[in-house]
Amino acid sequence: MKKSIVSYLEENAKILKEKTIFEESNKKVSYSEFCKDSKIIASNILKNGEEIYNEPIAIFIDKSIQCLEVMFGILYSGNCYCVLDTTSPQERISTIINTLNPKLIISDNKHISELSSYNIQKLNIDSLSITNINEKKLDKVEKKRIDTDPAYILFTSGSTGIPKGTVITHRSLINYVKWFGITFNINDKTIFGNQTPFYFSMSVSDVYSTVMFGATLNIIPKINFSFPVNLIKYLNEHMINTIYWVPSIISIVANSKIFDYILPEYLEKVLFAGEVMPMPQLNIWRKYLPNLFYANLYGPTETTDICAYYIINRDFKDNETLPIGKACDNLEIMLITDDGKQVSSDEIGEIFVRGSFVGNGYYNNIEKTNLSFVQNPLNKNYPEIVYKTGDLGKINKYGEIEYYGRKDFQIKHMGYRIELGEIETNINSLEGLTICACIYDIINKFIVLFYESQILNDADVINYSDKKLLKYMRPNKIIKLSKMPYNANGKIDRVELKKIYEEMI
Repeated sequence: MKKSIVSYLEENAKILKEKTIFEESNKKVSYSEFCKDSKIIASNILKNGEEIYNEPIAIFIDKSIQCLEVMFGILYSGNCYCVLDTTSPQERISTIINTLNPKLIISDNKHISELSSYNIQKLNIDSLSITNINEKKLDKVEKKRIDTDPAYILFTSGSTGIPKGTVITHRSLINYVKWFGITFNINDKTIFGNQTPFYFSMSVSDVYSTVMFGATLNIIPKINFSFPVNLIKYLNEHMINTIYWVPSIISIVANSKIFDYILPEYLEKVLFAGEVMPMPQLNIWRKYLPNLFYANLYGPTETTDICAYYIINRDFKDNETLPIGKACDNLEIMLITDDGKQVSSDEIGEIFVRGSFVGNGYYNNIEKTNLSFVQNPLNKNYPEIVYKTGDLGKINKYGEIEYYGRKDFQIKHMGYRIELGEIETNINSLEGLTICACIYDIINKFIVLFYESQILNDADVINYSDKKLLKYMRPNKIIKLSKMPYNANGKIDRVELKKIYEEMI
């Protein structure tokens, strides 16, 4: 029985040896080389007898093969990793580091100077002191390990403005990746074209199914996603046959009309998740590439990546919405009413998930953990923790689950799960601002921010949001109000805000 995800790398490194496992624009690495490099990094982590075990280690390196080697090096060392976005605002990075309190931060020549203010041990990956593998220590770690040890911590947004770090164990990761690889027939002929960042849960699927099933993953340079012609050329030049992208990228390609001039020659599978896939754009793909395999995947970070999926097997009109389908194997999705009961037919309920993909809660955040990882409301007989997603769903006439949006203010935007409260918390800290509030325009995919201030203008708010927020969280439209509307309970009247917005567009 394999107790860790690195066991699959170890196994395939012996079988596949010189086969390329990961590739980027100017570099490729074989299974055997990648395994060796990862173990050297692990040996550096465990050097001088100052061993750490089952502890979080932060990674502050740009998306690259080197970042992947560090991720696996940390796993080999018996610890769990947390990849930080090197382009994040300093305040967010500090919040995550303070929450994690990592024993070590691994960076490189490019970024290590940015970490000088943190009184935490650092390791520069570009100047390792050990160049050999300490097999004795690594064997000791593997014997000590159990499959419920954490593999990684992935931070999402928080409604209070504080990011939440989801803890995923080796057991959850292995179970999920097995399902993903078997369901979508990932094998040694698969060549992934990776789009998502390694701090985003969607990357778990293509990275780890590559390792488990002997595939190859190509890290597509980010610049290509801004130029659809170059993107399709890149897919063809590297013979990419499988993609797992956010719908916004798939839509950009469709809207560019590039398929009138060039088509992906080797593409076989198109998987997407992270937000609702617009049907007009998907129908363009299906018109030009009708023989491809298409699947809509749904799931939050807290379920490793995906908990439901729908393999597209019928046509949809442009004004229809894709279902999220059915639960993954070895999972159950329950639709629960506000009073804790299972929905009746044709009733909308909150999506609860139980099964082996469910994470272990939020790191160093018991309060938020207890709100989302709860006792199964349908089980009164013994302790059983399930994940309460906050998403709404309904069973359609085909027996498929349809997604009905968020129960709270959390949204899916540009492939990211965002809580509008985090945007509001950050912008409300702007001096001179009276109050602000956000709504989401689902049709145009706009984050709309309303604000009240006697002295500030739109430019002030825009400049501040650029400094405080991640790019994908920044408002797409900003509206100044003379007075923020409130309801009878003294809360901001978001229904009224939507009316104001609809009258303006």
